Amino acid sequence: MDSSLQYICGSIAAAVTGAVATAAFYIATRPPPKIKRNFDLNSQSEELLGPDHVRISHLTPKAPHVSYLFEDAQTLHECMVRGARVSGNGPCLGWREKGSDEYQWVHYKEVLERAKNFGAGLLHKKLKSGSFVGIYSQNNVECVLTEYACYGRSMSIVPIYDTLGPKAFTLVVNEAEIPAVICDSEEKTLALINDKNEMPTLKLIVQVDPISDSAKERAKQFDVDLVSFKEMEELGKKHPQNLIPPKPETLATICYTSGTTGSPKGVMLTHKSIVANVSAVMLQLGETAPGSSDTMLSFLPLAHMFERCCQVGLFMTGGRIGFYQGDIRKLNEDFRTLRPTVIPCVPRLLNRMYDKIQDEANSNKLKKMLLNMAIESKKAELERDIIRNNSVWDWTVLKPIQDKLGGRLRLIVVGSAPIAGHILTFLRAALGCVIVVGYGQTECVAPCTLTTPGDVSVDNVGPPIPCCKVKLVDVPDMNYFASENKGEVCVQGLTVFQGYLKDTEKTESTIDKDGWLHTGDIGMWLPNGALAIVDRKKHIFKLQQGEYVAPEKVENIYLRSPYVSQVFVHGDSLKSCVVGIVVPEMEAVLQWCKEQGITEEWNHICQNKVVKEYILQELNVVGKKSGLKSFEQVKILSPTKPLTLRRPLTTNLKTGLECRKYFKSQIDAMYSH
Repeated sequence: MDSSLQYICGSIAAAVTGAVATAAFYIATRPPPKIKRNFDLNSQSEELLGPDHVRISHLTPKAPHVSYLFEDAQTLHECMVRGARVSGNGPCLGWREKGSDEYQWVHYKEVLERAKNFGAGLLHKKLKSGSFVGIYSQNNVECVLTEYACYGRSMSIVPIYDTLGPKAFTLVVNEAEIPAVICDSEEKTLALINDKNEMPTLKLIVQVDPISDSAKERAKQFDVDLVSFKEMEELGKKHPQNLIPPKPETLATICYTSGTTGSPKGVMLTHKSIVANVSAVMLQLGETAPGSSDTMLSFLPLAHMFERCCQVGLFMTGGRIGFYQGDIRKLNEDFRTLRPTVIPCVPRLLNRMYDKIQDEANSNKLKKMLLNMAIESKKAELERDIIRNNSVWDWTVLKPIQDKLGGRLRLIVVGSAPIAGHILTFLRAALGCVIVVGYGQTECVAPCTLTTPGDVSVDNVGPPIPCCKVKLVDVPDMNYFASENKGEVCVQGLTVFQGYLKDTEKTESTIDKDGWLHTGDIGMWLPNGALAIVDRKKHIFKLQQGEYVAPEKVENIYLRSPYVSQVFVHGDSLKSCVVGIVVPEMEAVLQWCKEQGITEEWNHICQNKVVKEYILQELNVVGKKSGLKSFEQVKILSPTKPLTLRRPLTTNLKTGLECRKYFKSQIDAMYSH
């Protein structure tokens, strides 16, 4: 009997193994499907008749522009309602408890019900339709519940985030006259309470984390009503209020920019603008657009429009969104647990991923050889419009790479900053999924251009999305002319913002009388109708993580140091930090060297490691006292001997193309370290 059973089991095992092998062989050898595109890559946009060389998407109806994708989803509130319907009340928002290996889910109808209760609680606390509600929180379920509670009562949300700077939330609360702020932690609650004397409109703080007795006492002292998130939901449940649904023209959010050259500016965006932007992106993504079967991992800040728009795309189609644990160091765990199919991403994270893959491959010659062979094979497939993760190379060499991101990714949307071409190509091949790159700014909601799925080029940011027009405007002093397909990028359409809150002057300097948003970026139309970003009109550069830095502001602050005679600050959109070149103030530095027992020649002193570190430390002290943010501070320094006017520089070492060229070798050396 035992031998018969053993024989039967062996036969079954052999049959299963054979079937798996046959299936694997079939999948590996059959012709893989090619990606479908909405338009020809050799003609990605259409130029309208007229002298301005205005371009639109081939997907744009002649009139009007795309304003929504679904008749029943024309506001953000309606997007969530639609998601509940098309998903069949499927999972909507997910999170992980600390130490748990599984995500817990709140379903769509529960999201709508809890948002309804929370909104009723806000009304019971004397807030009104049209009020501005602050959100000072990391991404979490409560953040989204607050957002849609406000939308359902025609209130507007105002995100507050740390990188605005310690004094910025006071400015934001006062300028928007915010009566209530939702905080995730007690630390943030106390930061607001301690500044309450400077924020007279702030009356209510709702805290997600448990509230301590000391915090309650502190709130009473400052006449702040401090309640927990759960209490607010229960309050609304006991005192129900009718929904006050927004109209498409209703203000949805005031999203503050970082204020690179001045105070943060409140960008006013309506439901119509946001829905139009998301709908246009979905239309351009075509068959790769998110749907009800998709899962997204949320880890980019919800305070920015890029992340929020990606979430709206999932909600309007009934997809699910899982939040990371709040610790970027544990992001790999979240990927492996949630196994997302869609993610928004920034170049900085993709660069780290690339570096880790290369470091691991370089540790073993065989690994390196196999990886190179796999990538070359997959790149050849990309050139033939084949994007997949089920080739023999995927099952063997590339599977560990894909598994680190959960093994199910099919779409990555990259935004906020440029990404190096070789990294983009490598990851498209290694991950076997569609990776598109967008360009835009908060003032036009999110992207105004987007690469088309399957386009393997890396020198552009794609054609206009089908809700806006894009044109280039002459910048004569920089030798950029629209007639030569170069100039300042300008955007017109449904996604252009309503203006800066309470700042007519800055609004009028950004949007011209014909409704064109002037971005300040220099673009170039490629022969195929795609846009490439080649320069910046104002001398401001964007770092890898998406933060803007105005070098002249930083230079003027550093010049206050007694150890600095001249300074040149440089940043790169493919790098994460700012570097600097300093001409030391000879008398002050020599005096310090004398005190330290350093007796070298001046030329050697300028390259002395101890001297470099001391000057860098002094610059950071001066910068911190003057309110520079951490990403604005120089991280690496290369002092140089005094420069003469015969060099390609002015007396105050003003930054410019000549400086970047002259110091190229030093800049490259600093970044290589």
